[in-house]
Amino acid sequence: MQNKNAITYYPNQRLEKGWITIWGELFRNIFSSRDMIFQLFKRDFTAQYKKSFLGLNWTLITPLFGIASWVLMQMTGILTPGEVGVPYPIYVLVGTSCWSVFMGIIGSSSSTLSAASGLLLQIKFHHEAVFIEQILLNIVNTMISFVMILIGISLFDVFPKWQTVFFPLLIVPIFFYAASFGLLIAMMKIVAIDISNLVNKLMNFIIYTAPIIYAPTIDNLFLRLVNKWNPLTYIICSMRDLILYGRVYNWEGLLISSALGLFLFAIVWRAFYVSEDKLIERMV
Repeated sequence: MQNKNAITYYPNQRLEKGWITIWGELFRNIFSSRDMIFQLFKRDFTAQYKKSFLGLNWTLITPLFGIASWVLMQMTGILTPGEVGVPYPIYVLVGTSCWSVFMGIIGSSSSTLSAASGLLLQIKFHHEAVFIEQILLNIVNTMISFVMILIGISLFDVFPKWQTVFFPLLIVPIFFYAASFGLLIAMMKIVAIDISNLVNKLMNFIIYTAPIIYAPTIDNLFLRLVNKWNPLTYIICSMRDLILYGRVYNWEGLLISSALGLFLFAIVWRAFYVSEDKLIERMV
């Protein structure tokens, strides 16, 4: 007699599932794995600050080291960022911190398979739990970092605008892009690690394609053209401008960029979901 609760597995099973079926399955898996996500998050969050003398203070110290080179070049005249409306160190600190949200989510999502490789190879569970846990860990660290940064810039008489309360909403579209790139890198790491290394290095140059370390009104016509067609410009600069100026960088560009990000994430997530089992097989 056939067991009604038996689960049948066969090759390319996920390819037969439609878009709606896959997204429904995704949300069900995340909900059923909520306890596991919490336990993994608690473990990783506490582990990152163990045996650390400065602890959470690193969330403020790290971006300060990051802006040091830009401030030095601006002071010596090597870099001419243009008029930014606030002290340049504050402009760069907030801008690069917004950029770090993007890079942080890329790092978290690209380690979806490698971060829990032991569990993936030994235990049967919903792998979406690792992805969500890594993203939550990054977002929580980001929010802690921004609270400390907002306190820090107020010491220079630059006070965040009340519109900053809408800042978390802009993490959603930046998540779409960052998670898409991160999942692509995660797949590349399994297939060809040298390709993923190349992509990682190229990502370090993307910061120059948006007005993050220089003003949007910079005289260089090539950079202004690149800024115009870079979808990240409208999202990351809106995050910065909400804090410093209380406005959105460009509403039309923000809405179009957000829609493109959602479309990109939907495609990449399906590709990752369909190929996940084969990728895990190659990890053995």
